Amino acid sequence: MVRRWTPGRIHKRKSSTTDPLLAIEGFAADGFSAVRDAFEAAIATDTETGAALSIWRHGELVVDLAGGIANARSGQAFGLGTPSVIFSSTKGLASILVARLVQDGLLDYDAPVADYWPEYGAAGKSNTSVGDALSHRAGLSAPRHDWTPDDLIDWNRATTLLADQEPLFDPGTAWAYHAITHGWLTGELVRRVTGLLPGEYFERLISSPLAVDAWIGLPAERRGQVANMVVGDTLATHVAAQQSDVRADASVWPVRALTLGGALPLALVGPNEGFNRSDVQAAQIPGAGGISSAHALAKIWSAVVTETDGVRLLSDETINRASRVQSEGAPFFDSPAPWPRWGMGFQLDSEARRYLGESSLGHDGAGGQVAFADLDERIGFAFVTNRMEAVDARGTDIVSALKKAIS
Repeated sequence: MVRRWTPGRIHKRKSSTTDPLLAIEGFAADGFSAVRDAFEAAIATDTETGAALSIWRHGELVVDLAGGIANARSGQAFGLGTPSVIFSSTKGLASILVARLVQDGLLDYDAPVADYWPEYGAAGKSNTSVGDALSHRAGLSAPRHDWTPDDLIDWNRATTLLADQEPLFDPGTAWAYHAITHGWLTGELVRRVTGLLPGEYFERLISSPLAVDAWIGLPAERRGQVANMVVGDTLATHVAAQQSDVRADASVWPVRALTLGGALPLALVGPNEGFNRSDVQAAQIPGAGGISSAHALAKIWSAVVTETDGVRLLSDETINRASRVQSEGAPFFDSPAPWPRWGMGFQLDSEARRYLGESSLGHDGAGGQVAFADLDERIGFAFVTNRMEAVDARGTDIVSALKKAIS
């Protein structure tokens, strides 16, 4: 029998430490003990950080686990309901919004972006399709001119800068990962056809009907509850290598895609920097700024592929259309293989990011976040962590354990 999670019924299983803050709470249904073990292994070395895992199957909660520390300074434990920055997993949520608008006949993947957003047609972008914008083929992966932190958190300023910019390559002819800018492209399309900023449409379509703690733009009353994001050892090493490449005059465009030329630190966070800043968390940045608990995020993805608490977000037909491969192989700016594959904004199963298989769609996020749905298995999955690593098998190992558990 599957046990539903409720705030009042928490089942703790302590880790090897005697520190109560590092106790693992939650449950794993019968048949998912290996998934629980993989989660325990994922946080076994966390001393000042933590993580949470949630999995839904056929609309029922089957795994809900959390452990470690959300904020070492305050002593806040990482619990089942702890909200955490999910970085590029937000792109998956924004892509759900667009897919729903396509399903409802308000957007067309094949139509030019400029049909909905006329100003976007400037500087050689008039033929860029909605599908190009979603699948990282818009040529706006990084700004030609440096952005400031104020630009980052000003919706109108950010979308105007992108609408005015000449693309870095001919749109539709190649792909380059739009690490941060992707969210303003999808989000402005949402705003143009609904009249709502993406955070408000997200609340209306998804978070309110599902009664989940997930936001694109954190409400003021939740400020201070978000897990503090910490740069781990492998990410610190990776950032140092990227900085060396820039000094050696290697291609700066992938770096600028992350920093926007100065609006964000290269690691995306720091002590009261980047996405740890309250004003950045409050801003609507649908490419990387979403905040959610693992429980909420997995429930959302469950509702994408199966009715969950009375909500079904996308039809099978819409999912199949949005999951057709649009971008794969080597990107326009050199980067080492393996490379990801993209549908209409959704990240698909690939050597670079393993999900359950060809029927999976979702999006991972910087530092180790993993969130996806699987249409065949009717699964919604989310792993979130505040220990950000660059070399990271935590989420992958948990997905592998899940795959074995359901086979």
